[in-house]
Amino acid sequence: MTKNWYVLYVKPKNEKKVAERLSAHQVAVYCPMIKEVKQWSDRKKTIEIPLFRSYVFVHISESERQKVFEVPGVVRYLYWLGKPAIVREVEMETLKKWLSNDTVENYSLTKLESGDKVSIKYGALKDQKAEIIEIGKTRVRLILEGMGVVLNMKLRDIV
Repeated sequence: MTKNWYVLYVKPKNEKKVAERLSAHQVAVYCPMIKEVKQWSDRKKTIEIPLFRSYVFVHISESERQKVFEVPGVVRYLYWLGKPAIVREVEMETLKKWLSNDTVENYSLTKLESGDKVSIKYGALKDQKAEIIEIGKTRVRLILEGMGVVLNMKLRDIV
């Protein structure tokens, strides 16, 4: 039985809860979280927020796909070209590696746009296929094809 990484669309601000509930149902789940500093008038606080708002990744077989709808907060699967979007294992590992890399200083995510196809030579995304949109002195804008998202990253001294 082959398992794939699928992308679930969940209700807004329910990513952590859905991930916890799916885990309790013995579903392998990944909800990438990042730390963000929030400023109030009297204090600053570091909080964890989902990297992809309203999205959670599940590692399941085709026959188990309906199981996720037992969990409150799950809306639907993300589709790509008329089929449920499957994220390759190598892309999930790249995402995990990227999040654990402390050279990433700032980023933002937007919808997929067209660009030139290249192979990345350096950094956490080394040997990954991507579409480069723009390269600046301190910023790189690229598309991770399998996930259909654009990453805008500000980098510090990547060798």
